[in-house]
Amino acid sequence: MERFEGRAAIVTGAASGIGRATLIRLVAEGAQALAVDLSEDALELATVAANQAAGSGGTAVAHPADISDEAAVAATVSGAVERFGRLDALCNIAGIMRTAHTHDHPLDVWEEVLRVNLTGTFLMCRAALPHLLESRGAIVNCSSTSATFGHPWMAAYAASKGGVAALTSTLAVEYAKAGLRVNAIAPGSVETGITQAITFPEGIDASLFPRIMSPIGPGRPESVASVVAMLASEDGAHLNGATVRIDGGTHA
Repeated sequence: MERFEGRAAIVTGAASGIGRATLIRLVAEGAQALAVDLSEDALELATVAANQAAGSGGTAVAHPADISDEAAVAATVSGAVERFGRLDALCNIAGIMRTAHTHDHPLDVWEEVLRVNLTGTFLMCRAALPHLLESRGAIVNCSSTSATFGHPWMAAYAASKGGVAALTSTLAVEYAKAGLRVNAIAPGSVETGITQAITFPEGIDASLFPRIMSPIGPGRPESVASVVAMLASEDGAHLNGATVRIDGGTHA
């Protein structure tokens, strides 16, 4: 498929996991994509992989940046438009996860998670909106099943992802008549660096784990990326304000 031939995109969190898989998928389908992440070395490897899979006209360009920094976000979006001449899709995949017993959750950790996951998504959307309205493009945000189903010891993460879902719905309604579509994905357990590196605080109740585990096991980033690509493409033309749950039946 070449659904993104002649189109330009920004993918945040592109150095690993779902963001990396999304970058590769979009470029393989012909997108010109700006790959955004903090990890420069991993980002370079991701862009190399994307360019090796590139379809007609597809290309990936690495752009290290902190999405929680307002000035860095402005420079990221303006840089993408200057390089590609347009912007058709924004895929906000970047995020961090921290765990704690909520009764002693450090405030600075709470604020860090919300600053990256929620404020970073807002900043990227705000900066990209004028360009996406011009192209009648699409935004795909990354929420989580934790936004609507209790995931213990993840209060900050769940709150941030619930905020992303609410932001998505608001933007979808606010800009629908202008031709912009805004949707979100809500992955469950997926084999990524963020989930494999997670540690839990001492004294947890392991009997609560089954409520967040898929009966068919964790998903792969590529499976989630295929949904992101659909939502960002014309195949998702009548999807707006949706949050698509991708959890292998965990919460069926």
